[in-house]
Amino acid sequence: MNRLQKDDIILFQGDSITDAGRDRNNPADLGKGYPLMTAGLVGMSHPELNITFLNRGISGNRVKDLQARWQEDCLDLKPTWVSVYIGINDCWRRYDSQDPTSLEDFQQGYRELLKQTKETLNAKLILLEPFVLPYPEDRKAWREDLDPKITAVRELAAEFDALLVPLDGLFAAAAARREPAYWAPDGVHPSPAGHSLIARAWMETMGLGLK
Repeated sequence: MNRLQKDDIILFQGDSITDAGRDRNNPADLGKGYPLMTAGLVGMSHPELNITFLNRGISGNRVKDLQARWQEDCLDLKPTWVSVYIGINDCWRRYDSQDPTSLEDFQQGYRELLKQTKETLNAKLILLEPFVLPYPEDRKAWREDLDPKITAVRELAAEFDALLVPLDGLFAAAAARREPAYWAPDGVHPSPAGHSLIARAWMETMGLGLK
């Protein structure tokens, strides 16, 4: 079932995976990753819907960074759909900077973002799980920190009646087809094939078939 309506405004929010090198001086630029691919697929398959796509992902962001800019970079834009993909930096900073984000802070901050979005805009929500692949080897140790945060995203999706894109399982399954580095050269940032995997999963979760 196609969940989009004519003239919907879809906002992609997140970190570097969403940012994907976008030109921040151009508000319409979608970067070079899954937001661009998704916009292209939706536009090709459903031109009659006249969907507007916006990308406000910023590299390095964590939940607390989204909170700090949510008014300007989400609420003020008045999207009808908000697509949120956050969490890997809330895990990563524990291991590269000794600057962890507790599960409680992650979940509470994420919940506040979703609560503001529903109360202010009544926008529909689609949440993307963070993922990590076991390459390089040290990424395996991240599971202790990331797995509870993935569970938190799943619980928040249920709590807010949001759609959920189950990326962690999808990337694990993809890594059984080709080695992890094929999909994400550093275990985190997707290759073009990895971004395409996200775009397809996003489309399928939205109930959008390709024509």
